Amino acid sequence: MDSNFTRFEAIARGALAFTDASTEKAGELHPFESRDVHPRLPQIVRDLFDDGHFAQATFEAFKYIDKEIQRLSGDSESGFKLMMKVLPETSPVIKLTKCSTTSEKDEQKGFQFLFAGSVLAIRNPRGHEYGIRDTPDTCLDHLSLASLLIRRLEQAGYVLT
Repeated sequence: MDSNFTRFEAIARGALAFTDASTEKAGELHPFESRDVHPRLPQIVRDLFDDGHFAQATFEAFKYIDKEIQRLSGDSESGFKLMMKVLPETSPVIKLTKCSTTSEKDEQKGFQFLFAGSVLAIRNPRGHEYGIRDTPDTCLDHLSLASLLIRRLEQAGYVLT
């Protein structure tokens, strides 16, 4: 990306705070509201998004999910290993379904893979690589998935911090 454009974008984003052009002031919904991003995500996620740091916002959202799964399970593992360990369809530590019927076991296993896959495919590249640039729409897609995972935990009766 052209460095002049990058500098201009940073200046324009900073100037937004001093104008009446922000979407909330204009009576429009913030993208988090229009995409129903879960309000339980830490404030840093929204702050990073608003400042144009989309990859970092995504990373923080999935880091939050990883830490919540650690807390809820009492397990110190993290990432893929944690999700595969605590969310299996047989004797799960974090139980999203009753796991008594084939359908319930399938749903549990499916969410195990969604949680594990999200930390592998979405969180890890943003935590281990540099220079990843996401678009606002890509970030919002990622945050929608994070919101789905959070809502599924809540539907199962878990209380997130």
